[in-house]
Amino acid sequence: MGRNLAVSVDPMTTAYTTPPDAPLEMPTQVLSRHPGIRRTTPMPFTWFYRVLSFGGGLLLTLLATWQMYLVLPISGPAALPVSTICMLWLLLVLFSLTFGWIALSATAAVAGLLSGRDRLRAAGDTPLRGKTVLLMPVHNEEPGSACAAMFAMAEELDRLDLAEHFEIFVLSDTRKSDILRSEDAAVEYLREQLSGVMPVWYRHRDRNTARKAGNIREFITRWGQRYDYMVVLDADSLIRGDTLATLVREMDADPATGILQTLPRLYGGETLFSRLQQFAGAVHGPVFARGLCAWQGADGNYWGHNAILRVRAFAGSAGLPEMPGPKPFGGEIRSHDFVEAALLRRAGWVVRMLPDLPGSWEECPPTLLDAAVRDRRWAQGNVQHLGVVSARGLRWPSRAHMLMGVMNYLTSPLWLAMVVVGLALSTQVAWLQSQQSSATPVWPEFDSARMLGLFLVTMSLLLLPKILGLITALCRRELYEGPGRLRLFLSGLVELLFSILHAPIVMLLHTRHLWEIARGQDSGWSAQQRQGRGVQWRVLLARHGLHTLVGVLMTLHLLWLSSSLLYWMLPMLVGLVFAIPLSAMSGSRSAGRWLARWGLLDTMEERSPPVIMERRRDYLTHHPQTRPGETPRPPSLP
Repeated sequence: MGRNLAVSVDPMTTAYTTPPDAPLEMPTQVLSRHPGIRRTTPMPFTWFYRVLSFGGGLLLTLLATWQMYLVLPISGPAALPVSTICMLWLLLVLFSLTFGWIALSATAAVAGLLSGRDRLRAAGDTPLRGKTVLLMPVHNEEPGSACAAMFAMAEELDRLDLAEHFEIFVLSDTRKSDILRSEDAAVEYLREQLSGVMPVWYRHRDRNTARKAGNIREFITRWGQRYDYMVVLDADSLIRGDTLATLVREMDADPATGILQTLPRLYGGETLFSRLQQFAGAVHGPVFARGLCAWQGADGNYWGHNAILRVRAFAGSAGLPEMPGPKPFGGEIRSHDFVEAALLRRAGWVVRMLPDLPGSWEECPPTLLDAAVRDRRWAQGNVQHLGVVSARGLRWPSRAHMLMGVMNYLTSPLWLAMVVVGLALSTQVAWLQSQQSSATPVWPEFDSARMLGLFLVTMSLLLLPKILGLITALCRRELYEGPGRLRLFLSGLVELLFSILHAPIVMLLHTRHLWEIARGQDSGWSAQQRQGRGVQWRVLLARHGLHTLVGVLMTLHLLWLSSSLLYWMLPMLVGLVFAIPLSAMSGSRSAGRWLARWGLLDTMEERSPPVIMERRRDYLTHHPQTRPGETPRPPSLP
């Protein structure tokens, strides 16, 4: 089972590693068996937002598809080759699918704008009940940084006189011996610093059965009875003390709630890419999150971290089965969080999100390629959900969450296919027009005016969530105070520019991910890169050389055709042609600092870091990374 030492008599001592056993059964769920739980009826306003989001998105898609049908010469002369007619229909289908995804995002953003802010159910001074564990599963992570975050959270809870209601538990799946030695020393140092404040427990598994989900499951079956709630953290998570208290009070106030998910903001980034993501998360993230929260209601989702879970509800309904068949579709469920939320809802527990609750953070991958490595794992897990979505008893919003997770990646090959079909049609149009005579035309003209209008509508819907987010930010004093409205607006333009340039690169990266998954290639389980670092040019050339070649060939082809499609595709072509320098720039600290000097892409956390971030930084200053034989200097407690 792991390196578990003797039971501690005094939970504040540092002599022992794990608490007394308090096992809680966690049965494996059967996806083909309906649990027979009585369904709850959503509130009327939830139905309104569902109709607005999904019904509005469907209506816009039908109207746009009809307009696209009128643009394309599908009902043209019979002299058109059959291959051309087939490509026109294929282009219409691809357009309908991609436009539908854009329309749904836009209508959900509107729903979020109308829905208002969170409605808390507990008063802020309500005493906490029960015991909560701050649970941090780690796998080959930097131990000093993870322990610094735990120290800062524990210190804030102690300042609020709430530390007695919490414990810290580090669940290690680390396999590298050098990191494991540092991890042992870092946790021991953390335990010493929090002696008399909060218990710090630590368990290292000898076998990484079922990865993170298996790590948490083993914890529950060994110590689950000890705790009422668990706050699941990633190694880069940071949650303010009063936010943790609010989460516990909300769980106390509603015994039917199984999961409460926060909206983590990004922090601590220094590279251009991470600062772009931080700004986008601060300005645009709340709009997306409120839209999601508006239509999902009690049928919410779980993102695997920065959330509080009712331990007994989770144990009784979220034991994951293994999927049949070979990897990558079979085996343990990778993106376990979506499925765990769906199973809790199937069992009748409420799963909801608090998008406006402040004080929850996580770090961002420092480069475009680091984000792609993480996306590769997520893509495989989300595609695997296609085998779970048909499970009996799931509520339809839970199925929608899984299908939308797949669509997050499937839109990339759909977009690529639409581009390829468009290029093929342009080539065939040029050839047909060269063959026709004025007396016997064989190719009708596209409705260019209608096409331009459809293009403008599509772009408007695509940008609508970002526009709403920026307008909302310009109206909120805490967001524009410091940089001012002008710099905030310019920051929005900078973020928009890079998101446009990065989009075609991400399109090809995601398409490759899905191709590898379809071929049966497993993503593996590598630790996430969280700190900024340079990327070697040979790595950039290997990962983006094909992207650049594709961009150059498409540009030359359109120039040879003298096609107006060149102007429509120019943003995508620029992103692909300059994929290598754009990816290199994404990891540049210099570019990030240069924009910061001009007050661009600033976030509240950068302008005025919360106390908990300062304490985390102080801890790291005195304890950057504990190795065997080192004696770190203790941070000065206030």
